[in-house]
Amino acid sequence: MAKKPATQPKETVDHFDIMVVGGGINGAGIARDAAGRGYSVCLCDAGDFGGGTSSASTKLVHGGLRYLEHYEFRLVRESLMEREVLWQMAPHIIWPLRFILPYHSGLRPAWLLRLGLFLYDNLGGRKLLPGTKTLDLKSEPAGNPLKEEFRKGFEYSDCWVEDSRMVILNLRDAQERGADVRPRTPLKQARYEDGKWSLQLSDSKTGKTSQITASLVVNATGPFVDQVLNTAFGRNDAHHVRLVRGSHIVIAKKYKHDRCYIFQNSDDRIIFAIPYERNYTLIGTTDVEHGETHGKPVITPEETEYLCQMASEYFAEPVRKTDIVWTYSGVRPLFDDGASKAQEATRDYVLQPDESLGNGTLINIFGGKITTFRRLAESMMDIIEERLGKRGPAWTKGAVLPGGDFPVSGFDKLVSDLADKFPFVPTELLTRLARDYGTDCSLMLDGASSIKDLGKKFGHELYEREVTYLMDKEWARAAEDVLFRRTRLGIAMPPRQIAALEKFMQTRVKVSG
Repeated sequence: MAKKPATQPKETVDHFDIMVVGGGINGAGIARDAAGRGYSVCLCDAGDFGGGTSSASTKLVHGGLRYLEHYEFRLVRESLMEREVLWQMAPHIIWPLRFILPYHSGLRPAWLLRLGLFLYDNLGGRKLLPGTKTLDLKSEPAGNPLKEEFRKGFEYSDCWVEDSRMVILNLRDAQERGADVRPRTPLKQARYEDGKWSLQLSDSKTGKTSQITASLVVNATGPFVDQVLNTAFGRNDAHHVRLVRGSHIVIAKKYKHDRCYIFQNSDDRIIFAIPYERNYTLIGTTDVEHGETHGKPVITPEETEYLCQMASEYFAEPVRKTDIVWTYSGVRPLFDDGASKAQEATRDYVLQPDESLGNGTLINIFGGKITTFRRLAESMMDIIEERLGKRGPAWTKGAVLPGGDFPVSGFDKLVSDLADKFPFVPTELLTRLARDYGTDCSLMLDGASSIKDLGKKFGHELYEREVTYLMDKEWARAAEDVLFRRTRLGIAMPPRQIAALEKFMQTRVKVSG
């Protein structure tokens, strides 16, 4: 009897409860929250994590003082409440800032500013951050960089955040809780069949495709949310977001103190001037309609002129184009609420199940801001629980991110403890590492007993030990990932040093496969 031909083994397709498309702050926060509640989660991004809007913000965890003028009280209250929650979650990459608002006699009246700041102090249950106070800018050192006409000001609190590191830390925590995290893996096609989503993913490096299935899909692709709906999901008619570009300029350090400024303009907009990366001042942002989502957004000459001119309205020494050492731009995917001006469009988020696709198991995210990402994730989990059933309780409030397991007042002690453990590391470098990695510095530097053990130096206190850590633990694959997202060291590095780092990293990628 002839033998039957051997049957080919049937290919196994991985199935997940939730597929998150988009590795910015919203997608990362949702993946972390869902994985921590016991759902099986896969997250993919077409590029590097945080490679778009989430690394191009003004780096603030803030309530949004000017949103009060547009009566967005719910958003402001939620944002104010989140400041201290996020600070305690990641005290290495988030810390308090004091902002000085000079009184401009030709713009908003003083009583209106006092009222807005009173609401700002009291809407959000502030416990740790100091409140508002009035300043005499004639005698206050913070008045020195300003023109003499600004004699009165108000000082209030908000927080700084290393935005792209916040994305990475959420994804690391998600992965540690079981999430399958895939950078540089775009979603090519999505079909709903037999009660689940069939999803085709593509590896950007190899071009190979893979197939997975999911019970529910979250579209967290930011500026590309409509584009993904129209391509991968076959909608062809999606138009939900208003794309608004925000651009920033970075100049050499403008003043010596560590406080920030918020400047009003006659067009009802505001800009910030913020101490940045020890040696610089960050000035931004603009609000300009952005029509295209293709390619990396860049600042225009008109935006550059606007920021220089507006800052020069306040600083005694003008800000000139020749002062600029770096610029960056990002596109905010604001929910299109029909506002007539870009600055008036809501910064609130909208979570919208698409009932026409997958019986409501495709959920799109429109809008949002980095300050409210954790609350957005909790709201998303409410929707997911309605569709997939509850697995575990809400847990992210009070749970720290990797490297953040120390008190908000304990940063100096952390640096001191690291100095005792690694006395060979220069103080400035150790302080910077503690800011970027918190208690994970000990993991990065483990086994090193001299500066030579940190390996090749690429410039600006960037050593091989840190680069390999970022490649092994934080998905970095190119010099840009390391120099402009995991850190901002690239601002001060010349092209030859950047090229040497790129060569090292690409060689290591090839060797490791």
